[in-house]
Amino acid sequence: MVDVGGSSHYDVIIIGTGAGGGTLAHRLAPSGKRVLLLERGGHLPRERDNWESTAVFVKGKYRAPEFWFDQHGNAFPPEVNYYVGGNTKFYGAALFRLRPEDFGEIRHHGGISPAWPLQYEDLEPYYTQAEHLYRVHGRHGEDPGEGPVSAQYAHPPVQHEPRIQQLSDDLEKRGLHPFHLPIGVDLVQDADGRAVPSSVCIRCNRVDGFPCLVRGKSDAQVVCVEPALEHPGVELVTHAHVVRLETDASGRSVTAAVVRLADGSETRFRGDVVVVSCGAVNSAALLLASADDRHPRGLANSSDVVGRHYMRHNNLALMAVSKEPNPTQFQKTLALHDWYLGADDWDFPLGGIQMLGKSDAEQIHGEAPRWAGAVTPDMPFEVLAHHAVDFWLCGEDLPLPDNRVTVDAGGAIHLALDEKNNIEGLGRLRHKLQGMLGHLGMHEHHLLPHSIYLHKGMPIGATAHQAGTVRFGTDPATSALDVNCKAHDLDNLYVVDTSFFPSIGAVNPSLTAMANALRVGDHLLSRLT
Repeated sequence: MVDVGGSSHYDVIIIGTGAGGGTLAHRLAPSGKRVLLLERGGHLPRERDNWESTAVFVKGKYRAPEFWFDQHGNAFPPEVNYYVGGNTKFYGAALFRLRPEDFGEIRHHGGISPAWPLQYEDLEPYYTQAEHLYRVHGRHGEDPGEGPVSAQYAHPPVQHEPRIQQLSDDLEKRGLHPFHLPIGVDLVQDADGRAVPSSVCIRCNRVDGFPCLVRGKSDAQVVCVEPALEHPGVELVTHAHVVRLETDASGRSVTAAVVRLADGSETRFRGDVVVVSCGAVNSAALLLASADDRHPRGLANSSDVVGRHYMRHNNLALMAVSKEPNPTQFQKTLALHDWYLGADDWDFPLGGIQMLGKSDAEQIHGEAPRWAGAVTPDMPFEVLAHHAVDFWLCGEDLPLPDNRVTVDAGGAIHLALDEKNNIEGLGRLRHKLQGMLGHLGMHEHHLLPHSIYLHKGMPIGATAHQAGTVRFGTDPATSALDVNCKAHDLDNLYVVDTSFFPSIGAVNPSLTAMANALRVGDHLLSRLT
């Protein structure tokens, strides 16, 4: 039983239950230590609207009912979700490793992507563990640019449906190297790729951006939090919004997490180790809001880097129009990284291409005003949806110090962002895709922006891949955390979400957050014993 009055003392308090916090709890749970999970939201309701495009994308039913402010003071609704499992409840479960080169310094057209304080080899064993834990389906060895691996995926790749298999074949005919997208689903396939009767995942068209109504997607709640709670030492408090952290008189230790409960009351929870994992924006905001006499610029912020170097990838969601119908249901099975680090006509990285979940008529109608005049009048939207092939283009943005999170006197979050940061490579990647459409069985002049997957209003609101605001490093003057993700300035404060990234690469960041949480978990187990 959790003592909401705050008299209990825990070995570890974890704030946030997503890819970082949930995975860390899973690693610590068998140790017998007292672990408390604090989650700002509750459990996501299981209801039909989980799979309704209008509810999820158009109306934003599950999005947090809050507004942040840009550098000009304009309010915008961020795409964040506060539920047990964090944003993994809504992610597409594309679980890529960073490449070995991503851990070193890379020169981009727009500047330098800095090196990490550890190497790919340091994280590789934890990548394997995270892939197995999150039931990633894929096949190592298909992508010629991937790093060395210590073990194959525990599950075979999700088989392409016929139209995507044809796309893969056509890409190979172009001399390219498409590979099966690594995706976390609880799927068992028969010889033809269909879900067997006992499979939890049913290979539907709701995999990308929707919460999974049948619990077939490998989100942190299903994979990590619920199994962790089966251990007697692990407890969870929901609707527990941590508003600040308090330190002792020396300023070297966090003594309490101050929590606002659902009824508006405040209480304190105390632990030997406190781990922040609220998402890159909210983790930085919490540390900044915890400023005190010993830490006037916020906790872990003697270097003034907390909140700075915000990254969220340069992304494009695009819809091509197939000349033949595309009846695919589970479309998110293919990726292409041939131009990840450069091209024959460009010396700088472009990024990667992967498939999105399949468009439906509701999503197409939601985009209709943006596409006015862009499609032929003899193709109704329902027909367009049946011919749609959906792509996600992902390029690296750079950790600029002025791309930053700040908190005003009233506690509101402000996010400054240069939206033209290193975008040249992404433009060239789009040009590569556009130039191939005719060879891929698609209409050459239809490559439509599919912004329903990004943000209906301001692009700054697309925060799904947020990272970098509490970076780790070896120099306390230029980083907030050490290599074990412990704050340089405090003895018992850690951060394990994507805040710690010094750079973001050009792949979805979730698997790296999960692998790092397992790595930090081993460090904490050693410390606690």
